[in-house]
Amino acid sequence: MTSVLLDSLVGVAILIALATGVLWFYGVPHRWAPALAVARGVVQLAAVSVILTGVITNGAWVALALVVMFVVASTTSTRRIGWSRQHAAMIFTAMGTGIAVTLTIVFVTGTIEFSPRYVLAIGGIVIGNSMSIATLAGRRFTEMARDRWDEVEAWMSLGATPRQSTHALARDAVYAALIPSTDQTKTTGLVTLPGAFVGAIFGGVSPLEAGRFQIVVLAAIMAAGAITAVIVAAWMAPVRVKPVALK
Repeated sequence: MTSVLLDSLVGVAILIALATGVLWFYGVPHRWAPALAVARGVVQLAAVSVILTGVITNGAWVALALVVMFVVASTTSTRRIGWSRQHAAMIFTAMGTGIAVTLTIVFVTGTIEFSPRYVLAIGGIVIGNSMSIATLAGRRFTEMARDRWDEVEAWMSLGATPRQSTHALARDAVYAALIPSTDQTKTTGLVTLPGAFVGAIFGGVSPLEAGRFQIVVLAAIMAAGAITAVIVAAWMAPVRVKPVALK
């Protein structure tokens, strides 16, 4: 086991050194960001792995773990689109609604067994993807509103409400936010083998059962993502002043 861990660390170090070197050679800003992200991920996954070993079968602890994941994910997404109380309320509401509705359908219909192990697995995946989609929707809407502000002002000068003047932008932002998840779903099995599928097979599950679980996961991601993105875009749509550029 020690040898395997050591080999893994060496491999990861080489990969990160390669990524950092390429970014440095091309003069990309924040070239150390990927390396720092991986280092942080290693520490966090190590801690989570130790913790989950003792709580994965306990419903109360699994619920607490999901709450922590949700809070961290929502906070991260809020920071990405510009921290404010309004944005925090928007992200928490959008992600909370999408995740709650989706997981309720998954477990109430019996699509996936309602047990701590599966709740943690699919819940964590849906939360993580909802975070990315919420961030993409918020940032994309802000960028388009800035880039096409003359168009927005023209609509308002003609008597359109702030929401009406940005309605097309909001819809485009939702579409753009869902592109990565849509492409991942369309190419599953042809271009990529998703983590849930591979993990299930490594865990001893038959390929057919692993495929069924992965399809449920992908459908859950799309449902939660669609709800999240629409709420974010609709919430941000009534813009009265030109948005500030995002960092």
